[in-house]
Amino acid sequence: MPTNIQIDRLLDACVKMGGSDLHIVTGRPPVLRIHGRLRSLETKVLEPDDTSALMKSITPDKNQQELQESGTTDFGFAFGEACRFRTSVFRQRSQISMVLRLIPNELLTFEQLGLPKICAALCRRPRGLFLVTGPTGSGKSTTLASMIDYINVNLDVHIITVEEPIEFFHYHKKSIVNQREVGIDVTSFAEALRRSLRQDPDVILVGELRDLETIESAITAAETGHLVFGTLHTTGCQGTINRIIDAFPVNQQEQIRVQLSTNMIAVLSQTLCPLKKGKGRVAAFEFMVVTPAIANLIRENKVYRVESSIQTGKKFGMQLLDDHLWELYDAEKITKEEMLDKARIPASLLEKANKKEIAAGDGKDEDYGPVIG
Repeated sequence: MPTNIQIDRLLDACVKMGGSDLHIVTGRPPVLRIHGRLRSLETKVLEPDDTSALMKSITPDKNQQELQESGTTDFGFAFGEACRFRTSVFRQRSQISMVLRLIPNELLTFEQLGLPKICAALCRRPRGLFLVTGPTGSGKSTTLASMIDYINVNLDVHIITVEEPIEFFHYHKKSIVNQREVGIDVTSFAEALRRSLRQDPDVILVGELRDLETIESAITAAETGHLVFGTLHTTGCQGTINRIIDAFPVNQQEQIRVQLSTNMIAVLSQTLCPLKKGKGRVAAFEFMVVTPAIANLIRENKVYRVESSIQTGKKFGMQLLDDHLWELYDAEKITKEEMLDKARIPASLLEKANKKEIAAGDGKDEDYGPVIG
């Protein structure tokens, strides 16, 4: 069977079986991640020649050269009209491995994602920094694509996205959308951000705030009158603020606190949980809107009090991650184990869950192992 047919069949299986990722590694059959869990396909165990041939069948020459030079390369490609795949190719034990992330062409609405209703109003703000955070694979790209599409449909503005690689394709609707890919259209995130300020943008999406220079450029862009969206691999709103401040030298941190307090408008931190019944996953969110009270806490270096302000800010749509996880568990959308795995303070939720079970008359002495919180 020709290799290009084989890769097409693997990609087709990923689409049809509802996979989010396809793993290709020597010594195992191809593996799909479906609803957060890995499942091997019923095909042959891949040999080194198989993984190398599969890689060559989809990897552009430029990326094959980068793989030879640096041991890894990333790129994206379209798979028919169904979706795109964001691909990472790397060497391990001198052999080729690949992970292909499925990026659906269909963009979801805020309602489908379960985003707080105030997100729509925040996306209409003329300036400020809106961060979407969470671990890898938590749905950040999907959430940001939804926000960019909302702006594209409803507002007549100029949107610039800077990504590595480009994931969701956005077409001109009411807005103009220019999408720049790091490594192809521009050399780095920081360079793209600097240049973008001369390109008459209204909205800027930064795929990843990965270094000090990029973070600094994003804050400057927000400060100079642009709406800036960005991502960080942090958990929780409080941790996100600390991560940004700690990225700067100590002698600049006071100035950065002032800049964040006046320019940051919201932080949305998320994680994905497999559904208890049926197929699919649901997002659990921690959400913070920067009110004057929270702005004061940031400016006065009292970030440790942010979580209590989120708890009292429900009228603004704010919520803590553990509160949302409890809501999902209480509505029987996720299991107790999943809630505890993703919780920030699992001991507190375990106590609530045990009380609920006892009240319902089905409390059991179940051992979930040590819960640290």
